[in-house]
Amino acid sequence: MSGTTGGTPFAPVTEAQRRLLLDRIRDVPDHPKPGVVFKDITPLLADPAALAVVTDTLAAICRRYGATKVAGLEARGFILAAPAAVRAGIGFIPVRKAGKLPGATLGQSYELEYGTAEIELHAEDLGPSDRVLVIDDVLATGGTAEASLRLIRRTGAEIAGLAVLMELGFLAGRERLDPALGSAPLEVLLSI
Repeated sequence: MSGTTGGTPFAPVTEAQRRLLLDRIRDVPDHPKPGVVFKDITPLLADPAALAVVTDTLAAICRRYGATKVAGLEARGFILAAPAAVRAGIGFIPVRKAGKLPGATLGQSYELEYGTAEIELHAEDLGPSDRVLVIDDVLATGGTAEASLRLIRRTGAEIAGLAVLMELGFLAGRERLDPALGSAPLEVLLSI
C-alpha cells in the first residue's frame, strides 16, 4: 500500500480503495514493445469514483507534507498532479521533455537504458520559499523521478516528497531514488 523513505509511513488508501484502483488499471501485453506489460490507467481516469480517490489521496499527501506547489511529470503525471494541486489549493508546475516549454527553462539530463534524456521546467515558477511534491503515475526504474528531484532542488525549492500512483517494485526504482530523495518521503498508492 504505502512505503515511505523518510517521514512517517501511513496508508494513503484503504483496502477497498486499493481494490477499486487495481480493478481500473489494465495490463496491455507487449506494449510498447514485446515482453513489456504496460500498465494502462485510462480505465481509472474514466471512472469518476477511482479518479476521485486518487485526486483526494494525492491532495491529502500535499497537505500532509506542507507542499506549496505540485510538480507533475510528463505526461501521465500531469493528469494526476493538476487536479490534486487544485484540490489542495496550491500551484501546479509541469516538468516536461526538453524543448516543449516556451521561454527560458532549466534542464536536467539523465541516463536511460540506451542513451540520455532531458527534462525541463520554468525555473521562475519555483523559489526558495516553495516546498514541492512531485507526482507521477508510475515509479519504474526511477530515472525521470530522480532527475526531477535534482532539477527542482536546483531552483532553490525544497522537496516535500514524491508521490506515485503505482510502484513497479521489481524494477528497483526506489533504490535509485533514495540518494535523490534524501529525507523527503516517497508515498506509493499501489505497490505492484
